Amino acid sequence: MRQAIQNLEESRIREVANAGLGRSDVLAFWFGESDEVTPEFIREAAIESLRQGETFYAHNLGLAELREAVAGYTGTLHPRVGTDRIAITSSGVSALMLAVQAVVDAGDQVVVVTPVWPNLVAQPKIMGADVRRVSLRPQGGAWTLDLQALLEAVTPATRLLVVNAPNNPTGWTLSRDEQQAILDHCRRTGTWILADEVYERLYYEAGTRCAPSFLDVAAPEDRLIVAHSFSKSFLMTGWRLGWLVLPPDLTHHMGKLLEFNTSCASTFTQRAAVVALQRADEVTPRVVTHLKTCRDTLVPMLQGLPRVLVEPAKGGMYAFFRLDGFDDSLDVAKRLVIEAGLGLAPGNAFSPEAQGWLRWCFASKDVSRLEQGVERLRGWLARN
Repeated sequence: MRQAIQNLEESRIREVANAGLGRSDVLAFWFGESDEVTPEFIREAAIESLRQGETFYAHNLGLAELREAVAGYTGTLHPRVGTDRIAITSSGVSALMLAVQAVVDAGDQVVVVTPVWPNLVAQPKIMGADVRRVSLRPQGGAWTLDLQALLEAVTPATRLLVVNAPNNPTGWTLSRDEQQAILDHCRRTGTWILADEVYERLYYEAGTRCAPSFLDVAAPEDRLIVAHSFSKSFLMTGWRLGWLVLPPDLTHHMGKLLEFNTSCASTFTQRAAVVALQRADEVTPRVVTHLKTCRDTLVPMLQGLPRVLVEPAKGGMYAFFRLDGFDDSLDVAKRLVIEAGLGLAPGNAFSPEAQGWLRWCFASKDVSRLEQGVERLRGWLARN
């Protein structure tokens, strides 16, 4: 086996979850998904497709109807995008991996803004890239970008810059001016940008429908790939369906990569996604409103606890907080499962710089579960 694969770290989030296996009393907030099921009309669309016998291969790039729906949906949020720039993928993580496969060779330099979902660091490593981190910096309970440090890290030797905003786990979000500065710089250095914008609709600033996107400032021919997923804002995590927005001259080649990875996404899931996009206003605004309620319930309660440092996230579905006096995130997360029945993700799963931090997914259908979780944390802190 290749050394790059042997050197991959196992998921610390899974390690914590494994510590709670078989325990029905654990309040689990470790994974990045809501505990609310996919809306019934989306599920029914998939069922109807199966009833019609749509169990065969689809086009590598996705059903024409879905690509058109994705392009139309994108155009309601950002400048118009043609269907010739859309590729449907078997999950958001597959979209990200395909993007990395498309532009990164072994030995290439890749810069990743961290803390971040560990897959985004692992994917270029799988390709044999030289991965360099530029860390966000905590200021109080919030994380911010040192834009100058990032621009200095991206040089003509940098093949790819990976940015996730709104960010998992911190909730940090790029401003439009920062996106423009990054894009202008990468144009000068010839660097590709891979923008993971999966959480763009889970954005809580008043008067906005979504977070700032690189699509708002980029030209179609820019070296920009934007990755999306149906998982978060459509409550479809288990469906494993995503998409890429690409420069037009890359789309055909992405179809070849799709053939050699998964061939295509399943037709019945794509039929469900078409309906999800057609009725997006019946799903996503409600999801965002509820998640904001969850955030605004959880964060003030955490702020009221001793030794907890946290600020409300601008985007995403996580409270990312520091526990003063507890420096080993993985150890603390395991202890919380065993000693308090509380399942959180350790900060050092996302980067070494996040050691001492914990991620709490607040996407809970029942807000009282969040309150119960805080009381368990309060009790554990009182004993420790």
